[in-house]
Amino acid sequence: MSFSRILCSAFFIAIALSSCKKQGLLEEEGLSPARTAEEELETFQVEPGFRVELVASEPLVEDPVLIDFDEDGRLWVVEMRGYMTDIEGSEEDLPIGRISVLEDEDGDGKMDKSTIYLDSLVMPRALGLVSGGALVAENNSLWFTRDLDGDLIADSKELLDSTYASNGIPEHSDNGFLRNVDNWYYSAKSRLRYRYEKGAWIRDSTEFRGQWGIAQDDEGRLIYNYNWSQLHGDMVPANYLSRNANHQSSTGIDHGLTIDRKIFPIRSNPAVNRGYIPGTLNEEGRLLEFTSACSPVVYRSHLFPGEYYGNMFVMENAGNIVKRNVVRENGILLEAHDPNPGREFLASTDERFRPVHGAIGPDGGLYIVDMYHGIVQHGSYMTPYLKEQTLERGLETPVHLGRIWRVVPENSHYKKPEKLSELEDGQLISFLSHTDGWYRDRAQRLLVERNNKEIVQNLKELLINGESELGRFHALWVLEGVHEPLDESMLILLEDPSVLIQTNSLRIFEGQSLEDASLRQKLGSAMARISENASEKLALQLALSAGVLEKNQAASILFQVIQEHKDSPLIRDAVMSSLENAEYAFLTQILKDPSWQNQDTDKEIFLEMLTAAVVKNGEIGEIKELLVICDQPDFTWKEEVILGAMAIHASDQEALGLVALDSEPELFQREDLPLEGTRLEMLKRLFSLPGFSPGEIASTGNSLDDAGMKQFAQGRQKYLASCAGCHASNGKGVNRMGPPLAGSEWVLGDEKRLSLILLHGIEGPIEVAGKKYDAPDILPVMPAHSTMDDGSIAAILTYIRNEWGNQAPPVQGRTVGGVRHTSQGRVYPWSAAELNQHMESLNKAQ
Repeated sequence: MSFSRILCSAFFIAIALSSCKKQGLLEEEGLSPARTAEEELETFQVEPGFRVELVASEPLVEDPVLIDFDEDGRLWVVEMRGYMTDIEGSEEDLPIGRISVLEDEDGDGKMDKSTIYLDSLVMPRALGLVSGGALVAENNSLWFTRDLDGDLIADSKELLDSTYASNGIPEHSDNGFLRNVDNWYYSAKSRLRYRYEKGAWIRDSTEFRGQWGIAQDDEGRLIYNYNWSQLHGDMVPANYLSRNANHQSSTGIDHGLTIDRKIFPIRSNPAVNRGYIPGTLNEEGRLLEFTSACSPVVYRSHLFPGEYYGNMFVMENAGNIVKRNVVRENGILLEAHDPNPGREFLASTDERFRPVHGAIGPDGGLYIVDMYHGIVQHGSYMTPYLKEQTLERGLETPVHLGRIWRVVPENSHYKKPEKLSELEDGQLISFLSHTDGWYRDRAQRLLVERNNKEIVQNLKELLINGESELGRFHALWVLEGVHEPLDESMLILLEDPSVLIQTNSLRIFEGQSLEDASLRQKLGSAMARISENASEKLALQLALSAGVLEKNQAASILFQVIQEHKDSPLIRDAVMSSLENAEYAFLTQILKDPSWQNQDTDKEIFLEMLTAAVVKNGEIGEIKELLVICDQPDFTWKEEVILGAMAIHASDQEALGLVALDSEPELFQREDLPLEGTRLEMLKRLFSLPGFSPGEIASTGNSLDDAGMKQFAQGRQKYLASCAGCHASNGKGVNRMGPPLAGSEWVLGDEKRLSLILLHGIEGPIEVAGKKYDAPDILPVMPAHSTMDDGSIAAILTYIRNEWGNQAPPVQGRTVGGVRHTSQGRVYPWSAAELNQHMESLNKAQ
């Protein structure tokens, strides 16, 4: 950190402390003393119609960070007893963590007994239950533990993966564990997944997801979040969109369900890490937006009123609240919104209420893990301001407290859970159709683990004739889990009235067809039939699954899908994911089709994606053929798009001089070549020509280095997916949508100001290059893109600052991250005047 930035931070800290002391905020509730569980219960404000009940508290449980219910309703608790026991975190390396199993012996819903399953653990952070044991992450590794005699005490501990959670920092290491409907265990903050097969654990790589906590909805979509963005999810099953090495998808994975970051605490929150930054806290000292969002929970029970089914709850421990979101499907995407702006589902006036994890219990209650810990920020990120606040408010002691709460409707009565482990397999099958997700998930796991082939026919009967759509869905995945193939007669499932059954049957047949050429051919024929007039959801899975088919069959189906859904960024990415190394053939196919002669933005975007993938693939013959395709007597939009895409993606260092030519093509010498500015020079970098070296050719006419050019190329793809709809692929703006970016002073000016626009949005009139733009000529509000990660925003900004004649330095991800932190608390779009005023004040402060 520079000396000027240190002075700036000190300035903000001094002002914040002075302001808080004047308002008496630091004295709210004295030194913020620790309360008993009974006293804390009185501090809760819960949504009308609900009550909060105590399930467990210290000494039965201490420093809980994660829970899970086993098949018999016993509550397993991960206790991170080494976490920040003092201001330095000096006990982090000590083996004082543990995993306990809590039991309710008298059936009143409150835990009476604790058995320590595993003791002497270093910072335990993940738990994945299996019959007779558990996956446990501790001491930066993953272990497979077993209880061999049924006494709920681990008898064996086998090292499974020494790389799991190897980073070590609690906020930024693999954690959680969720057994997804696809029979894999997934983690948050991780690129790893695990599965038990034929007596051994297997590890696989997967897409990176989230920060702390992970969940799934009824359809198996993975849900997670980041401390700054409350709800993200995967709109496609795992490992599809990362298959094509020639294409980097910009949608589908890590989709932000909402840009709403506002929270509504009912007490002041001065002891937050960036509380000294103006705008982090309101005039009452209350946190304005998420800063520690974690552990999303999907409500999949019918104990709550019907309108709560499918809601997603998010824990926010720094703000002492639990947020509720209503979630709905919008085509193939999910969207979420706060049903009660201004009031949270659950909030506390106790500063030590730290909801860090949540789960739905077998009784349908929402269980909340309250670490009840004064220090919630890890020492690695403890600022001088937060340290002062913590000590001044006495939050460093006491330690080793903790509570688990249950939220239920006021008129509900606790119902003791069924003991699924005692049921026969035939009885378990009926639980696949249970109304509550908790029972469906556990029944599926038990049936897969038991691997009893004698129940296969019962499962198939449920699959074909079952009345419950979700029961049929789980039956499918039990069959997959026990490696029981679907015979060809079941291809009829691809025409099932349920889209959920169609898409998941397709996934399973896809896997089976990898080693069965006859089935693959029949699958392709069935897919071709249903691709005509397919719903958007089915079309998405057809695009994903077509990658296993023979090339001609795949191309036909993918063409049908892209014809109908080329306006969908996610379906475009899905089609690309199934085209690895076949992009050139598909490009030539669409160029010949009469329906692709007329120009529109969606066609431009997809043609550019194909061209970029051809360049990335690096097949020299294909790249030469692109030049032949473009050398037409009269250039059309198609040649312009192909040449432009080749130029942009020639900027990749790996593509430099890739194609050797004996002489400069006549195409390059044509006066009517549809390449503007420095595009021809950029294009030449792709070729090795006599008389010059491609490395000596300027990249875009500016000072972008190789790293900047890589950002530029990545930014173009992300821009097409997220921005071109309003600002056009050529940056000239779209009528009634967005103003131009080419030559815009907003783009070329202060990179921090531009970052603020992407992070928070901008509304109202705006002047660009001397022209005023306002509704209805443009949309009244440009929405925030705050759910994007810092690197993606930086890539887009670097691109638009160096395209269409624009020239400006690249933007770094750390710049966006810094702006995100220092603008914390901004939950509404800027106006142009307000943003400029804000920048002036920042410049003066520095």
